[in-house]
Amino acid sequence: MRFAIVAGRFYGELAERLVTGAIRAFEHAGVEGVDVFDVPGAFELPFAALQVAESGRYAGIACLGAVIRGETTHYDYVCSEAARGIQDVQLRTGVPCGFGVLTVESMQQALERSGEGTRDSGAHAAEAVLALARIRAGLAAGQG
Repeated sequence: MRFAIVAGRFYGELAERLVTGAIRAFEHAGVEGVDVFDVPGAFELPFAALQVAESGRYAGIACLGAVIRGETTHYDYVCSEAARGIQDVQLRTGVPCGFGVLTVESMQQALERSGEGTRDSGAHAAEAVLALARIRAGLAAGQG
């Protein structure tokens, strides 16, 4: 099975940390070769995930990025639409999508959730995709 990562790069350092965590989790599970697709930010994740899912080449997609609250309501719209859109992609296509988008109040919170350890949101998104892909594959094989 092949997997993909779609990464919103608005916060480059955070994106890199999230991607590193996701790749590490995929590799730990024995996945060889993960394709990474970059988009400008979290709002663009659903469209890119849909294109990747509809390609038929991937068993799952880890969607990664960060949205940090600012002084306007922009944060609320981006967070809501990214989450809704990513969920819509997996429900419409049947291709699992992990939600690894940090929705935080500060850069410090984002850094704490994008590094190694128990709060590695990139790894958690990849692990969720792997779990869902196993369920899907098992059901397709008549298991369950």
